[in-house]
Amino acid sequence: MIVDSSALPLRAWTAPTSIEHRTGTIATMGTTLPLRAWTAAEYEQMVAAGVLGEDDRVELVEGEIVEMAPVGARHAASVNALARLLQRQVGDRALVSVQNPVRLSPRSEPQPDLAVLAWRDDGYRDELPGPADVLLVVEVADVAEVAEVAESSVATDRDVKLPLYGRAGIGEAWLVDLPAGTIEVHTGPSPAGYRGRSVHGIGALVSPVGLAAVVVAVGEAVVA
Repeated sequence: MIVDSSALPLRAWTAPTSIEHRTGTIATMGTTLPLRAWTAAEYEQMVAAGVLGEDDRVELVEGEIVEMAPVGARHAASVNALARLLQRQVGDRALVSVQNPVRLSPRSEPQPDLAVLAWRDDGYRDELPGPADVLLVVEVADVAEVAEVAESSVATDRDVKLPLYGRAGIGEAWLVDLPAGTIEVHTGPSPAGYRGRSVHGIGALVSPVGLAAVVVAVGEAVVA
């Protein structure tokens, strides 16, 4: 499934002539241009070659290199609080990965705010975690300082990234919606995304299906 690129802030890159373009076109200044779908391997080569640097907040979504929304203070504080809560409870049974890439497919390598991974002694040193390694994935969404990003931040996480995780077969995804003061729990992965969704507000407790001993108070994860 190809994500509608008009809903995402995309980065423009020059396509090597040795690699075929994806089927599809865009129109600009009266000229039709082919769309370019990148593979995860090519994307990682860009990082290794310095084409993409540490200051480039981008991720690979269905073959598109997508700009990520800026991280504000409240967003960062919520990620830190939730990482601390999760790590304290999972201990050495799992790894809590913060804003690191996950290889979902040959054309998708997003960077979720948090991913709870099955324990590996090598810390995934030799390869990125895949869907089977992810016990829980979390995205934190807030109103960004830039108005046009603010309108799309929560919607992009809910309508693009969470379905991506569901289609990849990750068992559970959370959306921490800071403006709403809620955690959305998405379960039941399927080829169309997640089948189940529940919303929990301040005062509620949530527990991941795959980590039954872990309990998170919404009020501790949602930083006011």
